[in-house]
Amino acid sequence: MKKLISMALAAGMAVSLAACGGAASSAPAADSAASGAASTTEAAADSDLAYIQGKGKMTIGYTVYEPMNYTDAEGNFTGFDTELATAVCEKLGVEPDFVEINWDTKIVELDAKSIDCIWNGMTLTDEIMANTACTKAYAKNAQVVVMKADADYTSTADLVGKTVVAEAGSAGESAIQDDGSLSQADYISKSVQTDCLMEVAAGTADAAVLDLTLATAMIGDGTDYANLTIKDELNAEEYGVAFRKGSDAAAAVDAAFDELKSDGTMQKLADKYSLSLAD
Repeated sequence: MKKLISMALAAGMAVSLAACGGAASSAPAADSAASGAASTTEAAADSDLAYIQGKGKMTIGYTVYEPMNYTDAEGNFTGFDTELATAVCEKLGVEPDFVEINWDTKIVELDAKSIDCIWNGMTLTDEIMANTACTKAYAKNAQVVVMKADADYTSTADLVGKTVVAEAGSAGESAIQDDGSLSQADYISKSVQTDCLMEVAAGTADAAVLDLTLATAMIGDGTDYANLTIKDELNAEEYGVAFRKGSDAAAAVDAAFDELKSDGTMQKLADKYSLSLAD
C-alpha cells in the first residue's frame, strides 16, 4: 500500500513539474510577443504619417485665397493648392479634408491636431520653419503694395501715417513690421486677405500689403477690383507646406512633389493658375 501511494505521489510530482516547466518555457515567448506589439504601437505613435494614413485622411488647414484655395463662379472648391494637395493625398493613399482656419492661430491649430498641415500659399518664414516641419518650396511669390489705381505712390515712405491693412499673421503683416516706413503707418489687421482688398476699394484703407499671387488673380481689368493695382513689390518669397514639428509627413509630401514634377502635373497646375514653381 505504501508502495502504491509512493508511486502515485511520484507520478503527481512529475506531472506538476512538467506543468511548471511548460509554463516557464512559454512565458518568454508571450513576453516577446507583447514587447513586439508595444514596439509596433510606439513606432506608429511616433510617425505622423502613420497617424494620418491611419485616419484615412489628411486634414488641411486653409483660408480663402484665390488662386490657391477658393470657390469658383460655378460653386466648386478649387485652386492651385487644392488640386495639388488632392494629387499628393492620392499618392499617400488618403483623402484630402479641407478645413477653413484662422490664419493667425494656424500653428496652434496644427499642434492641437485640429489640422494635419497648413497648405494655403504659406510663405516659408523663419518663424514657420522654426516651429513646424516644412516641405521644400513648391512655388514662388512676393509681397506687394496694392492701392487704388489713381493713388499717388513713389515708395513706402508715402504711406507713413496712412492706413495700411494686411492679413493677421501673414507675410504681409511681417513686411509691414520690417519696413522702416510701413512700420510708421496706421496698421490694421484683417482676418483674410480678401478683406484687405475690400478696405482699399471702399477707401477705408489707403493700401494693402498682400501676396502677389492673390493680387494678380483678384485685381485689375475684368475683376471685382478693377480700380485697384499693384504699386510696388517688396520682397520675393517661396511657398511651402507645414506639418507638426518633427513630423515625417513633410518628407513624404516632398517625395510626392518630386513625382508630380517629373510627370508634369505641377507645371500644368502652375500654368493653369498663372504661378511660377520654385526651383
